[in-house]
Amino acid sequence: MGRRTGWWRSRTVLTGVAALLTVVAPAGRATAADPPPPYRFAADAERIEGAARSTDAVRLTPGSAYRSTIRDDGKLYYELRLDETSSAYVSVTAVPEPGTKVVYSDGIKVSLQDPDGHKCFSGDAGAARFGATESPRPLTAWASRRAGPGTYTCKGAGTYSVLVERTSGSGSSAGDWQLELQYVSEPALRQAAPTAAPQVWDSASPQAPEGSARTRAGGTSFNEARSLEPGVWKDGIRAGQTLFYRVPVDWGQQFDASAELGPASGDGFLGNALVVSLHNPVRALVDDADTGYGGTRQRAALKPLPPVAYENRYAVDDQVGGMRFAGWYYLAVHLGAGMADRFGDGPFELTLRVGVRGAAGKAPAYGGATAPREVFEVTAGDRDAAASGNAATGGDGGASNENLAMKAVAVGGIGAGCVLVLGLAMWTVIARRRAAAAVAQGTGPGADGTAARTYGRPRGR
Repeated sequence: MGRRTGWWRSRTVLTGVAALLTVVAPAGRATAADPPPPYRFAADAERIEGAARSTDAVRLTPGSAYRSTIRDDGKLYYELRLDETSSAYVSVTAVPEPGTKVVYSDGIKVSLQDPDGHKCFSGDAGAARFGATESPRPLTAWASRRAGPGTYTCKGAGTYSVLVERTSGSGSSAGDWQLELQYVSEPALRQAAPTAAPQVWDSASPQAPEGSARTRAGGTSFNEARSLEPGVWKDGIRAGQTLFYRVPVDWGQQFDASAELGPASGDGFLGNALVVSLHNPVRALVDDADTGYGGTRQRAALKPLPPVAYENRYAVDDQVGGMRFAGWYYLAVHLGAGMADRFGDGPFELTLRVGVRGAAGKAPAYGGATAPREVFEVTAGDRDAAASGNAATGGDGGASNENLAMKAVAVGGIGAGCVLVLGLAMWTVIARRRAAAAVAQGTGPGADGTAARTYGRPRGR
């Protein structure tokens, strides 16, 4: 009976170990991280359908995010209800599926129309195209209704329409694109402000930050952009991937940034490999830069930009006009999918040099609340996030889910190892007790003072 009891205990221990190992590494779950999605949409984004006619459009709420879908060469309408004094900004990020075939002219256009169907002027910022990289990635276009002095159209209150159009060239894929829409409302000022953009500002190319690079992994979208403070940062980027970062820039401060792609072995030259884009707090494109790549270190740097000022909105130049708010500024860095054919999938060494110059100035006196709140402010919490590296969604954001998954695998491996060691230790204790019990009963090895050649084999058999 004693031998059976020892065997039963041993089997019980092994069963427990197997169960624990199953908890640590469930069957069917990959031990390596799955590739991250091309874009992580806002967790609270409401799923809506765009309408084929403006009269059937769903109304958007200021401060909210939405998800939708647009087909090949599609046109979709959404609705806004605007007063006479608030400015409205609508951004649309289009996300093709990985592996989608896109050509130079493929992209999206966004425009606003007043109750009479007239388009509100928003310069050339209403269109975004894939351009020479011809590499699928998240594309963001925007449109606005600017209230206040100096505007000649779209000044009245009423029901406005947001029109989103997808443009497709011959040879591109016809699959659906996912959309993320964001609507930001800006109240009027309490007092009149200058209505002309500053004519004089320091437009000299800044000295790029130097020093040791610190590691921070970028996010996959505006919603999970990794927070940065001024300095030198390093990351890894794969062919076809887009990484997002964000930097707080206050009123009166100047922002500058560059992205460098490190050396790699391979063959050939890719004319448009690395693209870096800067978006302001309403996700409107401010500026972008790109560079080719032939295996040696290459750099793409943004043009010198003016200090953040409310009156920049009156500038003719889109780069100046984009620097009209304080708040989080976003860097989107894309590595062309064509890199894989010449230099492999990566990851490739990515270095960001980020500068914010000047002291924070006085904020304009808004006559009401923005939606979302504090979108045009730099708070103490924002500065803390930039210093610690928190992502837009909070937490360590550190990294992308790919890195988090690797951490989980590591933790799981440590846990599994501990469980296995514990199980083996228990097995050894039980085995020793079985041997001792057998000797005491005169049936085990060593009971006659000699050692048995086969462990656990009773004498006389």
